[in-house]
Amino acid sequence: MSLKVKAFTLSIGFMIIYIICVAWDLAFPEYAMYQVWAPLFPGFTWLSLSSFLLGLFEAFIYGLLIAVIFVPLNNFFNKRFEEPTRPPKMEEKVKVTN
Repeated sequence: MSLKVKAFTLSIGFMIIYIICVAWDLAFPEYAMYQVWAPLFPGFTWLSLSSFLLGLFEAFIYGLLIAVIFVPLNNFFNKRFEEPTRPPKMEEKVKVTN
């Protein structure tokens, strides 16, 4: 599993979710969620341009952090528990005796 691909996938995904949540809160203030997730974004306050951009940046960083933790663990356990699927090499098929 590629760290770069997974990191950008998660980061962009978190940014999209963040934008959807902010749009939801603006569209439906009576159902606002920002009070629940604002503590997860240090420095975020509702709502100014600088605060919005800070939250967007922090969402990106959270995606990177999760990928940095998840991908190496995933790769480690894949190697440890996965059954080999490759065909045997030629040297393994025929033993040469001298």
